[in-house]
Amino acid sequence: MTLSLSVLDLVPVRSGQTTSEALRSTMSLAQVADRAGFHRYWVAEHHNMPAVAATNPPVLIAMVAGATERIRVGSGGVMLPNHAPLVVAEQFALLEAAYPGRIDLGIGRAPGSDPVTSWALRHGGGGVEADAVARFPEHVENVLAMMHPEGVGLQVQGRTYELRATPRARSVPPVWLLGSSDYSARLAARLGMPYVFAHHFSGQGTQEALHLYRREFRPADGAVDGGEPRTFLTVNACVAETEAEAARLCRPHELAMLALRTGAELRPQPSVEEAEAVVLPREHAALVASMRERWVVGTPEQAYARLAELAATYGVEEVMVHPVAGAHANDDPARSEAREHTLVLLADAAPRVDATTGPSGSSSQAVPST
Repeated sequence: MTLSLSVLDLVPVRSGQTTSEALRSTMSLAQVADRAGFHRYWVAEHHNMPAVAATNPPVLIAMVAGATERIRVGSGGVMLPNHAPLVVAEQFALLEAAYPGRIDLGIGRAPGSDPVTSWALRHGGGGVEADAVARFPEHVENVLAMMHPEGVGLQVQGRTYELRATPRARSVPPVWLLGSSDYSARLAARLGMPYVFAHHFSGQGTQEALHLYRREFRPADGAVDGGEPRTFLTVNACVAETEAEAARLCRPHELAMLALRTGAELRPQPSVEEAEAVVLPREHAALVASMRERWVVGTPEQAYARLAELAATYGVEEVMVHPVAGAHANDDPARSEAREHTLVLLADAAPRVDATTGPSGSSSQAVPST
């Protein structure tokens, strides 16, 4: 099989870095991914977090798509309970019109924030949280219907009112369901939609969720791509010339995830030097070690081999890497050089495929493809 590589970006904000500089880093990272042949570039939705600037996926997608040439750009994902379905449908119909064939809409139902911020997001717009989450399946179907070129007909006072996300759509972006439990796996299977499990975040339950999705999948009416289940794997990755350097570079993200898991104060991501100076208690060190076992950390050859192994284990032909390499204290704040280096090293480690002779080397995997 041919292994496609993609990118997930949370737009991290590190110590001493402004939001503007973090965004410039993301534009540079996206351009590196585009040139290196990565398939997709997805951005997340998180709110009121000191270390994450990915608050508005549609705005980020427009910026990334405008700064790149061929890579698919999408959301990983839009947290639908935070938004009215029509607003999401309008945003992505417009993005698809501007960049036809390059836009993906990934939808999730998690809040992407703390309870107070969730209330602020939904109050007066998306409604109360319990209602928004309970109506998630209905809202997903509304987004699908509204983005369709024919739109949807609403019954208002005895007459049909036509509602379209954009006046004359020529194409519709693929809509993916995202999840970290079996809820979205079941819903995606029932609706005949592509599905992605958040392996990079939880690292547990992936095989069960994907098996459930494939077993219960039913093609949607008018399905394209043969109406087959579609999925890929998401993985935290940090790649450097040596194992020791890769381990050193991923330390800042380890501490950020530790704070998230233990309820500690969330802060901008520390530099590599700041992270090295932190001494963890034994129980926290064990938790960090457990988390990192599910990440891909090492040299280019080790990392690519591990990605290929994971792809085979979970039966996927695409892996979306979340580059988690940190930055040194004196690095350019408008670049994420170690994250860029992770992508370049992975692309360089991928076996090249010759149309006549086949793959070079012993692996059957190929360079990232579109």
